[in-house]
Amino acid sequence: QVQLVESGGGLVQAGGSPRLSCAASGSTFSINAMGWYRQAPGKERELVARINRRGTTNYGDSVKGRFTISRDNAKNTVFLQMNSLKPEDTAVYYCNADPWGRDVWGQGTQVTVSS
Repeated sequence: QVQLVESGGGLVQAGGSPRLSCAASGSTFSINAMGWYRQAPGKERELVARINRRGTTNYGDSVKGRFTISRDNAKNTVFLQMNSLKPEDTAVYYCNADPWGRDVWGQGTQVTVSS
């Protein structure tokens, strides 16, 4: 089994640059990709960014050029550097991993951007 623990987030002013972290534990050898998704009130969960074990990344259109995902394979941790935050980035951010091709989710961390 794999467990994910997120940290970071909270209340941030527009234009701020917080960083989220997600540490995986358990059978981490089975993980290929890790990433971040977010869900705003009344909206569907959407991809923010994803990175595989080789470092290949992909981003949601709304965050391209502002957010950067990175990964420390030795520490089984993925980071999301968020820059130039906007009020519309307000959401619960969920860490995701794919051990043995299955989806595992963290508990989520709230990011609220004040204007």
